[in-house]
Amino acid sequence: MLELFLPMLERLGIIVTVAFIITRFRFFRELIDQKTLHPQQQYMAILFFGLFGVIGTYTGITYDTSSSLFGNVVYDLGESEAIANSRVIGIVAAGLFGGYRIGVGSGLIAGLHRFSLGGFTGFACGISAVVAGLISGFFHKKNKQLKLKTALLVGALAETVQMLIILGVAKPFTMAWELVQEIGLPMIIANGVGSALFLLIIRNVLAEEEKAGAIQAQKALKLAESTISYLRTGLNPTSAQNVCKMIYEEVNVSAIAMTDRQTILAHVGKANDHHQSGEPIQTDATKEVLDSGEMLIANHASIQCKVPDCPLGAAVIAPLKRKNEVVGTLKFYVRTEKEISNVLIELIQGLNALLGQQLEIAEAEKSKELAREAEVKALQAQINPHFLFNSLNVIVSLTRTKPDRARSLLIALSKFFRKNLSATTKTWTSLAEELKHVKSYLLIEETRFEDKLQVEYEVDESVMNAKIAPLTLQPLVENCIKHGIKNKDGLGKILVRIMDKGNDILVSVQDNGIGMSKNDRSRLGEKRVDSSQGTGLGIYNVNKRLEYMYGHASTLQIYSEPDKGTTISFVIPKDYQEDRYE
Repeated sequence: MLELFLPMLERLGIIVTVAFIITRFRFFRELIDQKTLHPQQQYMAILFFGLFGVIGTYTGITYDTSSSLFGNVVYDLGESEAIANSRVIGIVAAGLFGGYRIGVGSGLIAGLHRFSLGGFTGFACGISAVVAGLISGFFHKKNKQLKLKTALLVGALAETVQMLIILGVAKPFTMAWELVQEIGLPMIIANGVGSALFLLIIRNVLAEEEKAGAIQAQKALKLAESTISYLRTGLNPTSAQNVCKMIYEEVNVSAIAMTDRQTILAHVGKANDHHQSGEPIQTDATKEVLDSGEMLIANHASIQCKVPDCPLGAAVIAPLKRKNEVVGTLKFYVRTEKEISNVLIELIQGLNALLGQQLEIAEAEKSKELAREAEVKALQAQINPHFLFNSLNVIVSLTRTKPDRARSLLIALSKFFRKNLSATTKTWTSLAEELKHVKSYLLIEETRFEDKLQVEYEVDESVMNAKIAPLTLQPLVENCIKHGIKNKDGLGKILVRIMDKGNDILVSVQDNGIGMSKNDRSRLGEKRVDSSQGTGLGIYNVNKRLEYMYGHASTLQIYSEPDKGTTISFVIPKDYQEDRYE
């Protein structure tokens, strides 16, 4: 028995190769993602797994019951010969991943092949191949991840059933009994282990690709954050040159180019001696992308370069969109089409979408800039792109695992930005509306920081109808997170308090963050404070608006000590005349 067991395990090495190859096929990706295959994909899956079973037969070990000798070559069997093989692994994989239809189809192919080889177990093995497809199809579970234990047990079960069928069908019984005694246990163990090993390899390969995709997504987000300062000015030669340079330094391609609808705005990388900015667009492929709005892969001929020895052999051309309108293209050049991988395509798609969002944000900011009538509106018109991207990233990560939570955050994000946009046209809002805006913001931040942030509210409902300037409270809360809690070890706490104090209404925001020095505290709110963490413009604008609307007595009061947290507060006098400011 040991004489057979070790060679059987050695032949499982073929599974490693087959498992890696199968991950390259699109039909298998669809199976893994629990998607319904169209008929052509189903036939391809049946054929592939069936051939997998045939390979398992050919790599088996022959056994002659008359001489009790093992052999290595499987071509044609004598009446006293049988095969110890790993055929069942391919059939079990087919049924577990694809269900009854693919499992039975693969079993038919592998079973008919085994029957054609002859031997006294040919008919029994042919039947058992189909039965293995039925058994594994029974254990197929739609929309549930396949477990290693299941694959192990199903592989062993299918092989056990084959041994029983051989005993019941193969003649003479004495030869069948001798065969099962000799090869039964090794085949049951080897094929059970082989089925689990096949699944394990598939998981590892796909996990590595998912990891690579996640790395590319992080790279796209990092590039998007780095390029936003340039694209804030819109799509022009200067911003395009800077963006292309940053992408070229991070992505392993031959060159990066960017165009608007008529002109090449920038080209960074190889062939920049004849692919130059400022020239009109020449290639039909680029014009096709501008017209269709769909990404396109261009080969060497489609690039239409007039220089014979140009090192750019292929390109991925992606449309740059702003509000669903194609305003330009982003091109990734490589030496050959073989360098265009799925991972690169995913990176391009993600980065292109983010750059398009930045162009939309740039246009929105430009419109708001034109609409501002005074410095007091500067804070109200700001949309923090980093906050937007971080929020979207959190929402995307929760879409599959916590869809209800993702929906709540998306609604909160919508309310937050709707309030930001509407604030540009308003002079006053109520404390109740202002608190709703703060809660939308903090809901997103609490999810982003997971268990590191705790928010509490102490609110006197009797004063919530009092009037306040829009976007007064949110910058104070944002300051607590950005400068107080973000770099703090342990749980960060924020307390938002709105209290009736007789003639005044006290509004305060308190945190247990890292605090600040006396020097920083004295400057905050009085002027812009340039530092590595920001300019202090938000707090400065809030303070100036409070002074302008309510007088010096209502300016910000800041209490803070290093490592002891910060409290920022102000008062709203109840006797102020609202009509003076409307």
